[in-house]
Amino acid sequence: MNIIKPTLILDEAKCKANIVFMANKAKKHNVVLRPHFKTHQSLDIGRWFKDVGITKITVSSLDMAEYFAEEWNDITVAFPVNILEIETINRLAKKITLNVLVESVATAQYLMKHLNHSVNFLIKLNIGNGRTGLLPNHTETINAILEATKQSSKLHFIGFLGHAGQTYNCRSKAEIQKVHDEAKTTIVSVKNKYKIQYPKLIASYGDTPSCSVAENFEGLDELRPGNFVFYDVMQVQIGDCTHNDIAVAMACPIVSIHKDRNELVIYGGGIHFSKDRIEHQGKTIFGIIAQNDTNGWNDPIPNMYVKALSQEHGVVVVPPTLIDQYNIGDLIYVLPIHSCMTADLMKRYKTLDGNDITMMLNH
Repeated sequence: MNIIKPTLILDEAKCKANIVFMANKAKKHNVVLRPHFKTHQSLDIGRWFKDVGITKITVSSLDMAEYFAEEWNDITVAFPVNILEIETINRLAKKITLNVLVESVATAQYLMKHLNHSVNFLIKLNIGNGRTGLLPNHTETINAILEATKQSSKLHFIGFLGHAGQTYNCRSKAEIQKVHDEAKTTIVSVKNKYKIQYPKLIASYGDTPSCSVAENFEGLDELRPGNFVFYDVMQVQIGDCTHNDIAVAMACPIVSIHKDRNELVIYGGGIHFSKDRIEHQGKTIFGIIAQNDTNGWNDPIPNMYVKALSQEHGVVVVPPTLIDQYNIGDLIYVLPIHSCMTADLMKRYKTLDGNDITMMLNH
């Protein structure tokens, strides 16, 4: 591969193995896997999911839904409805099965008034993440939404949706399991309250840490993890994967070497990685360096990491015993902290075989 600037490299074999892992887990537990495509944002990669039988997907925006609607016909937009995009909603609803999130009577009423085609909706529940959604005990609002929509010919209630994003604060499988058990119990209990009235309603649940680690999904109907397709350093720190599961790395040229302080400067900054970071043993880390391999990258190099990012620059800490191994123009492989954000910024991938994989460009 002729790499001359920051390039996001995709290990296709690892990526496909991650997809197979999650698809098999869903089958084992008799739940639908509706993977979140906001991580990879690629029709090409989406086809790898079709190869293992996936027929339904999740996205994070209506623009993303339009992009994937070229090849997918059952899409959940896991983001509260933006009523200002009603024209896009109607355009999508005309051609696919569109599922949206509602958490207020006002949103439901607006949709009923302006929809031209049938749309399914799920009520978003706050199952511990504290970002969006109704608290499970807000039955008055839940009931008001259901009462307002029960006679609608175009807006159809299909279930409850929750995201256990608080698993991102975990640092072990045991912690993930505890959060998962609590979040699952919460959404399933709400589902069960309304099951008699709506016998076909579903509980849609998802986050990569809990879906990767947990083995009890009783009462849930579908899972919506997304990051698992690539994983990343953050997921390793959380405890739901290993460095060997990470399917993307950024190849960055070395542009400056400072032996006096055991640092390299790479062409690769905040506009390539984002500025997501982790704290580890008192250090702020924006990426970790993996060993170069004859075909890509290998294990992480101990104590070698990106300590700072500006727009184009990345400053890399190098162990003193290794600094003499590097030359100007060498490529190093950086495992990203947050692969979703890194992919979104880069807008394309190059496989280890040198093939280009495209993504959606705008959303």
